[in-house]
Amino acid sequence: MKKLNGFSLYILAVLLLWIKTLIIYFFEFDLRTGTVLDTLILLINPIGSIALFLSIGLFFAKKMRKTAIFVIYILLTGVLYGNILYYRFYIDFITVPVLFQFQNVGGLSQSTLELINWTDPLLFVDVVILIWLLVKRTDIGLPLLKRRKLQIVGTSFVLITVVIVSGIIENPRILKKSYDREALVKTLGSYNYHIYDIIFNSKMFVQRALADSADIKEVKNYLKSRNNHENSQSPLSGSGKGKNIIVISLESTQQLVINRKINGEEITPFLNSLIKDSLYFPNVYHQTAQGKTSDAEFMIDNGLYPLSGGSVFVRRPRNEFYSLPQILQEKGYYSAVFHSNDETFWNRENMYHSLGYNKFFSKTSYHVNEENSVNYGLKDIPFFKQSIPLLEKLPQPFYAKFLTLTNHFPFLLNEEDQYLNDEEENPDLVHRYFRTVRYEDEAIKTFINGLKKSGLYDQSVIVLYGDHYGISKSYHKQLEPVLGKEITPNEQVELQKVPLIIHIPGQKAQEIKSIGGQTDIRQTILDILGVRPQKNVIDFGQSLISNKEKDFVIFRDGTFVTNKYTYTENTCFNKRSGKKVKMNKCTPYFDRVQNELNLSDNVIFGDLLRFKDEDRKYNKKDEQSEN
Repeated sequence: MKKLNGFSLYILAVLLLWIKTLIIYFFEFDLRTGTVLDTLILLINPIGSIALFLSIGLFFAKKMRKTAIFVIYILLTGVLYGNILYYRFYIDFITVPVLFQFQNVGGLSQSTLELINWTDPLLFVDVVILIWLLVKRTDIGLPLLKRRKLQIVGTSFVLITVVIVSGIIENPRILKKSYDREALVKTLGSYNYHIYDIIFNSKMFVQRALADSADIKEVKNYLKSRNNHENSQSPLSGSGKGKNIIVISLESTQQLVINRKINGEEITPFLNSLIKDSLYFPNVYHQTAQGKTSDAEFMIDNGLYPLSGGSVFVRRPRNEFYSLPQILQEKGYYSAVFHSNDETFWNRENMYHSLGYNKFFSKTSYHVNEENSVNYGLKDIPFFKQSIPLLEKLPQPFYAKFLTLTNHFPFLLNEEDQYLNDEEENPDLVHRYFRTVRYEDEAIKTFINGLKKSGLYDQSVIVLYGDHYGISKSYHKQLEPVLGKEITPNEQVELQKVPLIIHIPGQKAQEIKSIGGQTDIRQTILDILGVRPQKNVIDFGQSLISNKEKDFVIFRDGTFVTNKYTYTENTCFNKRSGKKVKMNKCTPYFDRVQNELNLSDNVIFGDLLRFKDEDRKYNKKDEQSEN
């Protein structure tokens, strides 16, 4: 067999990686297309960037070309495989900010090992083929004419340009939707997407320097027109006035576990009983993105949307905020956070300082050892038991936030902590999830009983919320038998509901069925406490107890739900029936979705809240001139 020359080897390498990328598109990323043009774009979008990147190796010295081509090939394969692992749990693609917060999304831990499949070595068969070609079927050096190199580079750029232009023709607003990463990958290709992501995030670094007070005025004007302030108070407004506020983050807890039984046993018996004595919101959705738990915290404290890439806690911890702790401190509240993980996790030590918390009880405040720990740290029951004495010492009234930990992927639990007898000898991830949720439920019971013994229960408004999903799309085949139905795209969105339970001393139980999201929790808390923040505060949420019902909820990827419709995967669905409907049912919301996400991003990237005092002066001048 004749040995390959430089050009032939290069073409084979391009074809191998192109074929592998397409296999990953369809079998790992589950990318779906709606039109013939969509399909054609998806098929050709990897080849231009693959050809361009591998062509870099051709410009090395003749004896180094083999090594250069191989190294670039391995790097491109590494990018693909990194995205596979990330996608398997987060159903998302890696962004530049995620690389800087790698230790916060699991690192090389048990969570990562859970995501590795036994078939993964097959994804590297092409690497073995390439090694064989380089060693056995090529000359020592790979000579190549300069003219041929330039032709290769030119052809690569032409292919990339064709893909981008075709994508923009098919989806004219695609480059403005940095938050819709699946659409970007389908349109631009996985490698071009990463280039776009680098450029986009580089631009965000300079946005703060270019911002001024006119930018915050634009946001306030939008919110003023959207809210159209009417008298929307309900009988529940001020029902918790003067009380302490205790907020509990239920790690990875989805609405699907509430009032559900496994083999006749309730998964959340205590939460089910607490609902009967509390306000219960069954139609609240999590809105987190790549920051997961930290995103939920950010929304509840600030009423802003999370960033589409990375976490505000990591990317913008030095911003100026007007947070829930700061608003409550103006009313005499002391604020504290309780979390038994390292204080550096998600950069919490710095972010909590910026948010104005008075105290952070982190891992160093707890007695942690091997016996009382599992997975990511201190188990929830000892965490709450050790927290009660710390809580009792806080000045009252206080705002205290607790972050649970045990119900975290991959949902590991010691045998002595089993409270759910599900008769599963070798449980899959879904049944492990139900077991850790049941343990979490027992931990909440322990904490509430502790509050009652301390006398704090009757003096406190208690808010419990699920922070984000626990069972990702990758495990829906395991979940379908439990639900007894197929998980369609519409149903997938419905699975993003999380519990929201608010116990108010002396208040009767009530189920509030209006839709809502985590951005609405801050205003709901303030409404219950009867606290009014400064006029025209930047807050994209709405009180869920007001008489003015919320009309739709926005997700960070551009998906949204209304009372009647769900928009996801570029398709409009009837929310109840799950059937596709005409797009004109959803299009009236498109501009508002993009406006809110972009304006919220502008507040964060431009650090616009530093102008809030300056803007207030202008508002007073405007009011005086009107009078």
